[in-house]
Amino acid sequence: MLERLQRHHDVLAPTLAGHAGGPRLSGENLEESLLGALERAMDEAGFQTAHLVGNSLGGYLALQLAARGRAESVVALAPAGGWAEGDESFRDTMAYFTRMRELLIQAAPNAEAIVSSDGGRRRATMEIVTNYKHIPTELIAHQLRAVADCSGAPALIEHALAHGWSLDGAAIDCPVRVLWGSADRILPWDGAARMFRERWLVKADWVVLDGIGHCPQLDVPLETAELILGGCAGGQL
Repeated sequence: MLERLQRHHDVLAPTLAGHAGGPRLSGENLEESLLGALERAMDEAGFQTAHLVGNSLGGYLALQLAARGRAESVVALAPAGGWAEGDESFRDTMAYFTRMRELLIQAAPNAEAIVSSDGGRRRATMEIVTNYKHIPTELIAHQLRAVADCSGAPALIEHALAHGWSLDGAAIDCPVRVLWGSADRILPWDGAARMFRERWLVKADWVVLDGIGHCPQLDVPLETAELILGGCAGGQL
């Protein structure tokens, strides 16, 4: 999807802190560490503001950056942190992330063998997409290894369980579009979107993608790219 976006924008695609290839997490406030690393990346690239796009945790962080005045617009793909107050199902999601990473640490050395068959590719992608045959095998293998190498995952999961999420939606004064797949297995529609819809982002442009999973940029990349481009115009992304 990046190549399509680069036809219209200068694109910066940083890796989140604590993730494979990204900067280290530091300090006690891990959310601040994530946001600080993103702001430094923007500053170093000369982006005072930009059209921000993020998926899951990245979508939540894009919205937080918007609340800090760093966004010209936001397109958030199934952003994390939107469970309603009192909804404890987020704990099941965090437990799933822990189990998934433990399994992938064992599986990662055999990533190429896993993706060598159609059944293996389906099994490797079934939690994040409904359409998988178009996804390059090398990208799927890369993702398996990247999850295993996400050294910050345990600390981030512990932080989420201890502190939860919050967003000052009133501080966001730029256009916001939210894309959410109706078949999202990780952050199910619309239970995991409740706080965004009812309190934080009530004026956002909501687009529900029928039958699509947690990662629309992988599931339906061309459609997702067009929805991103339609949510912003020109400039830096």
